[in-house]
Amino acid sequence: MIYLQLFLSFLQIGLFSFGGGYAAMPLIREQVVTTHGWLSMGEFTDLITISQMTPGPIAINSATFVGLKIAGIPGALVSTLGCILPSCVIVTIIAKLYLKYRGMELLQGVLNSLRPAVVAMIASAGISILTTAFWGNSGTIALAETRWSMVVIFILCVILLQKVKMNPVWVMLLAGAMKVGVSFIGG
Repeated sequence: MIYLQLFLSFLQIGLFSFGGGYAAMPLIREQVVTTHGWLSMGEFTDLITISQMTPGPIAINSATFVGLKIAGIPGALVSTLGCILPSCVIVTIIAKLYLKYRGMELLQGVLNSLRPAVVAMIASAGISILTTAFWGNSGTIALAETRWSMVVIFILCVILLQKVKMNPVWVMLLAGAMKVGVSFIGG
């Protein structure tokens, strides 16, 4: 039964995560944290972090991680298959249709109208992860409970990525080193 649940959960994620991995994060959170309780919000945040640091798409890395945690290697295989199956089918169909009708104004209009929804999904996931990083899993956003070291690390990372144009891998490594340093000092 757990294999079917894993397959169907990640099939839904794979089927409805238009816009790529970042857009899939709210769907993944809904399935693995809210609906099934397979991960806590803190574990979900760790999952996203790990998925960012490992090669491959976030959704597939998440499916593999959750499947492995819940049902071992067979669970990882079933979850990953559920996640990639819709993409394989949909991309094959869309590629054929796009090559045939790419000049149609209606098609271009539909593609353009999906962009705001994708941006909203990415922003929603980002806000959830940001609040967990700054205030933990309590669900309470209070100035007194703010993890200021995390806020400073976040601001520095945004500056390094946006202004300095530093490689994201180096930014992640630097952020990890900063957090270790803060923990060492006692923050």
